[in-house]
Amino acid sequence: MLRNFQAILVVILSLWLGAHFPVFAQPASAEFEVKTVATGLNFPWGMAFLPDGRLLVTERVGRLRIVSPDGSVSDPLLGVPAVYSEKQGGLLDVAIDPDFARNRTIYLSYAERQGRLAGTAVARAELVGLALKNLQVIFRQQPKTRGAQHFGSRLVFAPDGNLFITLGDRAEYMREAERIENHLGTLVRIRPDGTVPDDNPFVKNPQAKPEIWSYGHRNIQGAARHPKTGAVWIHEHGPRGGDEINIPKPGKNYGWPEASYGTHYWMAPIKDEHAEQGFEEPIYYWTPSIAPSGMAFYTGELFPAWRGNLFVGALAGKQLVRLVTDGERIVQEEQLLKNYARIRDVEQGPDGALYLLTDEVNGKLIKLVPKVLEAAPQSGG
Repeated sequence: MLRNFQAILVVILSLWLGAHFPVFAQPASAEFEVKTVATGLNFPWGMAFLPDGRLLVTERVGRLRIVSPDGSVSDPLLGVPAVYSEKQGGLLDVAIDPDFARNRTIYLSYAERQGRLAGTAVARAELVGLALKNLQVIFRQQPKTRGAQHFGSRLVFAPDGNLFITLGDRAEYMREAERIENHLGTLVRIRPDGTVPDDNPFVKNPQAKPEIWSYGHRNIQGAARHPKTGAVWIHEHGPRGGDEINIPKPGKNYGWPEASYGTHYWMAPIKDEHAEQGFEEPIYYWTPSIAPSGMAFYTGELFPAWRGNLFVGALAGKQLVRLVTDGERIVQEEQLLKNYARIRDVEQGPDGALYLLTDEVNGKLIKLVPKVLEAAPQSGG
């Protein structure tokens, strides 16, 4: 009876609060244990499973490796593009082409240097053995700027085959993320060859970058496709709080830096109100910040209680966050692996386990699997 009352109270609170800040679920939603798959990864950043069960893993320093199901880690692959490996810059995300079985194509996002400037770029290449062949840069964030912060960047394919690329504002605070004349602080949408889809929202605006899907973002380091609707969900870092989850709509402005539930690092206040200023409200946010990174919807069979849930890694929060959704609302939050490590990426494996990368010099690939309960001893006769 008490448990039922608590569950009802959680739902009432989530409706009253609009699901904008944490409403904590009851613990022990599923019993799990953590298994280490591989170690010795240098600040791993992104991962993508190949059809044969092997895993591509990027290291921020500029290396791409293959981790086998038995945990063995390959030598660095040849043919990876040169990266700007400073602070938050380096080799970032990796994705495989929806038609990988036929074309062997993978995609990499990374910080690209141009003199004293840098910006996010995306390249595609064919995976042949332990090498990349026929590398082609298909997108470059414009303009390149100084500094080594806020590059984004996640890669997600939509059901229609187009590629979404998440970008940071490059720590340019003078409302650059609200200008559609550049790519700073935007979500962009391109075809796999780098050309622009005809139905992008600004494709007919000669003043705008035609790749832009949405703008007014700060630093998007998580993106995932909803398993039922196909919509891309993202999260982005806020300043001293106000980390957001959004479901970006075409052509919409998400308010940064004019609206945020955080505070500037120099302690200047920011207006909380988004809608009142003509911006889109986040569907959920964290204050104080957890520094989210990596994002995945769970659809597997190993954890029936987690099906349809959204999982987010946390860097400053050093945890994994489970979010229960109801349509386009988040109604519950559960904190898993508290104070475990800086979690950089989250993916569901082909075996139904949840795979995580830890953000450290000796980074680990770990997985969450159901906890095996020991059978109770039988009493003697």
